[in-house]
Amino acid sequence: MTRRAVDGDGLIDIFAAALDNLEAHAPAINALNVFPVPDGDTGSNMLATMQAAVAEARQVPAADRTAGTVAGAVGYGALMGARGNSGVILSQILRGFAEALADHRRMAALDFAHALSVGSRTAEAAVLKPVEGTILTVVRDSAHAAVTAAELDPDLEGVLAAAVEAAEESVARTPSLLPILREAGVVDAGGEGLYRVLQGGLRGLLGRPAEAEVILAEGMHAAPSGAAVIATAEEGYGYETMLLVSAEHTPLDLDAIRRRLETIGESVVVAGDMRAAKVHIHNERPDEVLAFALSVGSISHVSVENLDRQAREARAARGHALTGRRPLAPVATAVGVQVTPVASSTLAETPAAPSRSADGPSARPDHDGPCIIAVATGDGLASVFASFGVAETVSGGQGANPSTGEILRAAQRIDGREILLLPNNPNIKLAAEQAAALHQQTPIVVVPTRNAAEGFAALLVFDPSLSAQENAGPMLAAARSIQTLQVTDAVRDAKVNGRRVKKGQTIVLDPDDGLVAVDGDRTAAIVTAVSSLQPGFELLTIYYGDGADLAEAESLGSALRHAVPGVEVEVLHGGQPHYRYLVAAE
Repeated sequence: MTRRAVDGDGLIDIFAAALDNLEAHAPAINALNVFPVPDGDTGSNMLATMQAAVAEARQVPAADRTAGTVAGAVGYGALMGARGNSGVILSQILRGFAEALADHRRMAALDFAHALSVGSRTAEAAVLKPVEGTILTVVRDSAHAAVTAAELDPDLEGVLAAAVEAAEESVARTPSLLPILREAGVVDAGGEGLYRVLQGGLRGLLGRPAEAEVILAEGMHAAPSGAAVIATAEEGYGYETMLLVSAEHTPLDLDAIRRRLETIGESVVVAGDMRAAKVHIHNERPDEVLAFALSVGSISHVSVENLDRQAREARAARGHALTGRRPLAPVATAVGVQVTPVASSTLAETPAAPSRSADGPSARPDHDGPCIIAVATGDGLASVFASFGVAETVSGGQGANPSTGEILRAAQRIDGREILLLPNNPNIKLAAEQAAALHQQTPIVVVPTRNAAEGFAALLVFDPSLSAQENAGPMLAAARSIQTLQVTDAVRDAKVNGRRVKKGQTIVLDPDDGLVAVDGDRTAAIVTAVSSLQPGFELLTIYYGDGADLAEAESLGSALRHAVPGVEVEVLHGGQPHYRYLVAAE
């Protein structure tokens, strides 16, 4: 017997199963980094957001558990527990979902479809510049499929199954929509996370446990990390062929189709059933793909794209990332998304910040000035922020993003003062802005610093006699006036900005994740990266973190003194995870 609706308890079961399934796949989602660095946290961030949502839902008294009250609790819990950009966007989806079910005692098929549609629109409205090939695309495709199915059949299981199938197919298409994913050889991590949420919800409805399965592109072996890899860095692009093949006289044998396509191409995805299947493949001869598809059935919805040409265009657009040179900008933009600032205004550019010196402005606020909250990971970096006199240091950073609620609680501990908030990581910016929007006591102005070094530069020009808004512009300009590099080791083979990266090589990234240098020799990679910086800096500060010690850092400092004579080099303990070194040039 099919289920046409669920009550509040049934909705809790669905979300709990979604949480279990997401948890089973979180490591694989974390591995879907566009860049082959060891700090993938999309799965962890979405998992933390879902855990907070389900925990809040379970607090609803049994007598009060309608679909509306449970959904409302889920939305609130997700909002407060949101971590990272992916978690914030997931929280917006769940917020819209909750609003659509606000006055419902039960959730039927059309109710679910409508709620998912509202969730999709809510999340997209929160993003200034939506980018196709992300979680926003996946939730929109899923919602459309759910509405179509619900209008034909009121079976809740069937509608949720349609949403799951659409999500899976949408995730597989993300590399064709976003060149940076295709170049890296991965699908969109946020989209994959949403697919696992929906898949888990369906399993909960059907009474099936979560399974720690990993969907790989056909023909590819599982990477040690369990990533859903769709292509390898060593392969060229060629052509991307997509089509729908429909059975004519005999049912389709999907396994046989996959095996054959594996012999003529890569990044093979075959999704469907014995009646019809969606085919995706990369190879040099799309005519062979079409000929084979015609031999097993009729074809339609054929698309052939020249990936080499698209990759060249993408590299040209991102070519400046290889130089390490960045212009001053009024706001920082996360890759693919930017949530509309609520508590901060457009920040005007100001003259460059002064260099670090004992005569520079103090960052310690007086009694009446704004207070500062900084996000920091690593005991060394936290100590530097403490020396500047920040009021609150929120623990967290890459791989361990603080939630909206954690940032909000730090703000609530500051009584009656304006607040300047330094997220020090693009992946924390959205949660910071969400906390600023929720904080009612005093204004919070977010200064979108991208790493701790930018945060320190911003603090050097802080003026306690000015308001938070008056400080924000000069502080952001000071943050952008320095050049920074982050150093880590590649965790897998990849192709980044058109350059091949081997697992274990040292890679050096700029603050927008542009690849600046790669080398098997760590010192050589860093020297190359520093040499590519815009000249004119007088001080290099090396913050050493995980994997490095003082002796190694001092040796690196010596190499840099020889490479850039006349520049002062300072070595400090940062303690930051994942990144062996953070280097600042000012």
